[in-house]
Amino acid sequence: MSKLILNPEFNLYERNGQAFCSSRQVAESFNKRHDHVLRDISNSLSVFKEIGDPKFGETNFMFTTYKDSQNKRQPEVLMTRDGFSYIAMGFNGKKAARFKITYIKRFNDMEAFIKSLLATKMEFPAFTDAIMAAHEEPKHYHFSNEINMIYRIVLGVDAKKFREENGIEKGAVIKPYLSLEQIKAIETLQRVDIGLIVAISDFQQRKETLAGYFERIKRKWIA
Repeated sequence: MSKLILNPEFNLYERNGQAFCSSRQVAESFNKRHDHVLRDISNSLSVFKEIGDPKFGETNFMFTTYKDSQNKRQPEVLMTRDGFSYIAMGFNGKKAARFKITYIKRFNDMEAFIKSLLATKMEFPAFTDAIMAAHEEPKHYHFSNEINMIYRIVLGVDAKKFREENGIEKGAVIKPYLSLEQIKAIETLQRVDIGLIVAISDFQQRKETLAGYFERIKRKWIA
């Protein structure tokens, strides 16, 4: 199972291509006691079993733990969009309605982010194949130079510097920590660069071409 990662833009978690919110987030947002939210989830799981649909609970609620301020392990539940929607149905009032809408929008945006994140992963083999084909004896730095070129164009820094600036552990993939706009830009430039690697052998020329293309698509997004 892949690492659970909290996206800083949407404040939702991602694991294995799926978005989650936590029971603690729900308790805080809806001004509920966390143990009451956990109780509601536990009661709901019992209901799912009674009506003959335990799979819904198994699919949409994931039990885990977190460390509290005293460094003690405490229970927590991660919920998918459907799990959150089911639990939030029991929260009433105008304030609760606003938070429901906010969370639904965040899930929508997070799912768009995950779609672009998965696209960059799926297309990465084609990206590496193009680099290998462009060099008689491909070296490890050919691959890091190419992806870091794209990172510098979009983020202004390479992967190492981005990790340092954002407190991300050494060697971790940075894409899950980006914004939706950033990951979409990287997805686009990675796709374009696959063709450029074949067509333009000079690294600096490719960089200038990609940078110019990025500026054009940024203007379109702003418009």
